[in-house]
Amino acid sequence: MSDTDPASDADPSYADDPVSLLQELIRFDTSNPPGNERECIEWIADLLSEVGFDTSLYASEEDRPNLVATFGDTGDSPLMLYGHADVVPVNEAKWDHPPFGGEIEDGFVWGRGALDMKGGVAMLLAAAMRVAQSDVAPDDGLVVMIVSDEEGGGDLGTRYMVENHPEIFADVSYAIGEFGGYKTTILGQEFYPIQTNEKIICWSELTFTGTAGHGSMPSTESVMLDMSRAVTAIESSRLPVHIVPAVEMMIDRIADACEGETATKIRQLLDRDQTDEVLSSLGESATMFDALLHNTANTTGISCGDKANVVPDEVTVTLDCRLLPGQTEADLESELRDVIPDDIQYEFDTVRYEPIDSESDLNMFDMLSEILTEADPSATPFPFVLFGASDARHLTKVGVQSYGFLPMNIPEDIEFLELIHSANERIPVEAVEFGTDRLVEAIERYDKRELSDT
Repeated sequence: MSDTDPASDADPSYADDPVSLLQELIRFDTSNPPGNERECIEWIADLLSEVGFDTSLYASEEDRPNLVATFGDTGDSPLMLYGHADVVPVNEAKWDHPPFGGEIEDGFVWGRGALDMKGGVAMLLAAAMRVAQSDVAPDDGLVVMIVSDEEGGGDLGTRYMVENHPEIFADVSYAIGEFGGYKTTILGQEFYPIQTNEKIICWSELTFTGTAGHGSMPSTESVMLDMSRAVTAIESSRLPVHIVPAVEMMIDRIADACEGETATKIRQLLDRDQTDEVLSSLGESATMFDALLHNTANTTGISCGDKANVVPDEVTVTLDCRLLPGQTEADLESELRDVIPDDIQYEFDTVRYEPIDSESDLNMFDMLSEILTEADPSATPFPFVLFGASDARHLTKVGVQSYGFLPMNIPEDIEFLELIHSANERIPVEAVEFGTDRLVEAIERYDKRELSDT
């Protein structure tokens, strides 16, 4: 816990003051590792109980619980709002304001988790409380789930809930959580990405074996040489182009919002014969498109000998690989073998592979888009495929379509993505209030079944 302790009492008035709610959430130090989310999650449970939610905690580890709170009749396709209470660790020396202080300065709330994702949790909670305190309760009820361990992969959080308590999701078809809804600029045009799908985690290892030797003797053949050649080949190559339906739809929507040469270039990304050439011409703007038109493999670790005077006989390289929806670990292995020189021998192993449903249910997309365009006509929403990973991938296992919809009208001069997980993480006060209002609208419109058959 920081020097600035969170409030001891849950106050229902936070429904109308999401900024103060966010400040209190930031003041719980839920850095993961180790997590210690219990105090924060119990405080949230008390907060929701005060406005009529029924709350239950589920945990595989005592200090790492998950909260499920229900309001109204949840027996017929209730809307789920979900988020995570844990945050990544901090290096306090690099912060201009205490990372767990929740201070407001220059129009921002400062602190770890302000963007990822206590800011989003504050919006979701305030919106849910506001609806619960209104005169007309939702016909189909609400389910709020706040989990631990998202930053650690979700094994103790959403993955645990899906695998051990699937009954909670039995009647849920749609959920709102991270990652999306923020205002961003792409090639000079303003957009609001709404996440509807994401890439697949496929963490892998390459193991090279050979003959050990004395470190003092010259060597022209060694596993270290094989490893370095393989890593160089992977790091210097793009894997083959893949144009999957979810990404094709996303790029089409972006192109439709652009004009002239910009629109033409974006559409050329969908021509496999031109994709890589166009990406090379887009400079820094290509990064997102590059990640969504290829499987990717990045070297993140090397493990080998432990003595300075021994040439090791085995080296293992860890790869953070992300696959496009519909791609498999076998596809990845084939692509890597095509890149690595044929004379190098190695073993390929998958450390963690989490396939997801490649199809996106877009029935809520038009409704969420309208909410954003009514509030901010300057920007265009599009269905976003996340190049990273979120808890949404676990929900696909129980048939829940998640939408990354935490609306934030981020000023153009703020590098939103660069602030996530960084020192001096912060969120505009106005964005928190904007997002809460939009989420209230989403709950109300969902309850009226303003869905499409996209």
